[in-house]
Amino acid sequence: MPVKFKDVLDAFQSADMRGAGEQCVYLCRQSGKLHWDLDQSYSALLGEEDEEDELPEDIDDEEKYVQLPGRRELGLGKPLALDFAREFLPGDFDYVRQIFSKRGAYPRFHDLLIRRNVRDGWHAFQAQAEERALREWCESNEIEVGD
Repeated sequence: MPVKFKDVLDAFQSADMRGAGEQCVYLCRQSGKLHWDLDQSYSALLGEEDEEDELPEDIDDEEKYVQLPGRRELGLGKPLALDFAREFLPGDFDYVRQIFSKRGAYPRFHDLLIRRNVRDGWHAFQAQAEERALREWCESNEIEVGD
């Protein structure tokens, strides 16, 4: 059964915003339904301990369910920032590479984007890359998507 690509994209982005270890999203290959696995401490903090939202008992069945990937699994972290810098900030490429050689790179990278007035361009570049990578991931995992 096809799943709406927008639902997959929204789930991917939401899980990414909450950070690693706080939330996983599983997709049922048969029904297209998304199942959220919130970290228990995060779930309790939000008061979201609803038994209706419990994961299916067979969630570990890889033939039936697949966990949505994270940003890094899709190459959307540092490599994407370097691709953007190579294309749109060639004069700053070495500086961007230096930024990403240390911890806390993203705040410094975003500061550079603002200084160079290319933040909107970065967001558009990132959104296109996310969609392309997620569509490729769906295809490689034999997930039928509809728009």
